[in-house]
Amino acid sequence: MDFIRKHPLVPVVVLLALVGLGIWLVALGQGRHSNTLTFAVLDIGQGDALFIEGPTGIQVLVDAGPNTGAVLRQLPKVMRFGDRTIDAVIETHPDADHMGGFVDVLARYKVGAFITPGITSKTNTLVAALNKSVDAEHALIFVARAGMVIDLGGGARLDILYPDIDVSGWGERTNDGSIVARVVYGETEVLLTADAAFATEDHSLAVASSSLSADILKVGHHGSKTSTGAEFIQAVHPQVALVSVGAKNTYGHPTQETLGRLAEAGVPVMRTDQHGTIVCTSDAVTFTCK
Repeated sequence: MDFIRKHPLVPVVVLLALVGLGIWLVALGQGRHSNTLTFAVLDIGQGDALFIEGPTGIQVLVDAGPNTGAVLRQLPKVMRFGDRTIDAVIETHPDADHMGGFVDVLARYKVGAFITPGITSKTNTLVAALNKSVDAEHALIFVARAGMVIDLGGGARLDILYPDIDVSGWGERTNDGSIVARVVYGETEVLLTADAAFATEDHSLAVASSSLSADILKVGHHGSKTSTGAEFIQAVHPQVALVSVGAKNTYGHPTQETLGRLAEAGVPVMRTDQHGTIVCTSDAVTFTCK
């Protein structure tokens, strides 16, 4: 963790306690109590923007897509009318299709905490703009490391599984430093893999295989052929795989290789380029996606 700053946003109260080498981040929500956790893959084109709301109203935005304004068009579809606060945002890695929309988000919403893998990129103008926006927001800043837990309220949580090492100097291979996280609510789980490739998947299998099982797999790197390996799919054993991908993108995502591996494992696939924004809800027993 580089540094922590106090933030005036009342709904976001952060309590930090060192637990071994891990950091627990506890956010207090906005007074909304239900028995439902919501996880949405927003239709923002080619990129990632994932919205999570816990049972007590705590909200986390994981990535914000490209700087096209798409995230601002999609967030009101999953947030309460008039809501202009987000408890925490997570930048999984500093690639434009994941973090480009954060400047717009920070301009429109009051954000309590900003979580990043800490990858430095001096040549990326979007990173410079984002750093300026975060500084102006006076948001609490945390560098994500394995062992950090975000309390989503009502028994739900988001566990940071990776990175478990310093990735600050990985500016030339940002995908390898992508934050991998797991949302847990009761008996249900979502595994978030950002743009992690085979090497990160293999590392996770070696050091944290028991933490990978999940009902929902957010497919890595938009279905790239270098992500979502067969052994990884087997370890996660998802009921459904969700792909955040732009229609007719020039990368060929999701690739036939990845779709084939998921099909061979019997995992149904939902894609934002075909389904639009995908909203999944959990009652702590089962997930429903539509």
